[in-house]
Amino acid sequence: NIPDTVGYTLPNEFGQLIADIKANTPGIENVIISTHCQNDLGLSTANTLAGAYAGARQVEVTINGIGERAGNASLEEVVMALKCRGEQVLGGLYTGINTQHIIMASKMVEEYSGLLVQPHKAIVGANAFAHESGIHQDGMLKHRDTYEIMSPEDIGLHRANQSGIVLGKLSGRHALKSKMQELGFAIDGKEFDDFFWRFKSVAEKKKTITDDDLIALISDEVFQPQLVWKLGDLQVTCGSLGLSTATVKLIDADGEEHVACCVGTGPIDAAYKA
Repeated sequence: NIPDTVGYTLPNEFGQLIADIKANTPGIENVIISTHCQNDLGLSTANTLAGAYAGARQVEVTINGIGERAGNASLEEVVMALKCRGEQVLGGLYTGINTQHIIMASKMVEEYSGLLVQPHKAIVGANAFAHESGIHQDGMLKHRDTYEIMSPEDIGLHRANQSGIVLGKLSGRHALKSKMQELGFAIDGKEFDDFFWRFKSVAEKKKTITDDDLIALISDEVFQPQLVWKLGDLQVTCGSLGLSTATVKLIDADGEEHVACCVGTGPIDAAYKA
């Protein structure tokens, strides 16, 4: 076993170390070289892959990369790196692991250990297959392989939104229109333009926009009844010394103002009469 106990080496150094051991150790053909890489510099996965490429045939990894200090080489990262690139650039290396169990194994370790997986963790993080940037969303809607080097189904993750789109402040028109069609709303032209800018203003205040948010927005912004009257001003005078009086200004659909004043048995009665 060849460890990088404090995670200090760089991938080219660690790979060369394994290659030198393999080339200069008598009887090395009778043993399996194993690696154990720590993540103090964030290089544990890269060092593990470099060691495997140089001749190591056992790699010590942990699910979710948990371990001492900054953790160990992450099983899911090493396995999926070999699955994605092993045949092309890593000499045909493979693991034989059923990758569709990765997400469930990750969640089980997270639950039992109490160590939460950060959202941006590669492969198993909550955001690993989420796309918020407008140009990325546009690419995903046209062709998923544009911005996904692996499928979420490869690790056993099944998402309701097949394009992985998360609407937020960086989302563009294409993503928003696609999402609204998914929800059953077909809007175009000026209605969509107005809705898009309303959506952007809300997205500036919220991290992500949910389906309920969109439905509320579309109802508030687009599907409104035709304006007949608009309340311009309301002034009410009331007290124990006299009748309640209300003055109301209404604006009709043509923009013309109508002002009326009336007395009543109370401020509400006076306002309605006016």
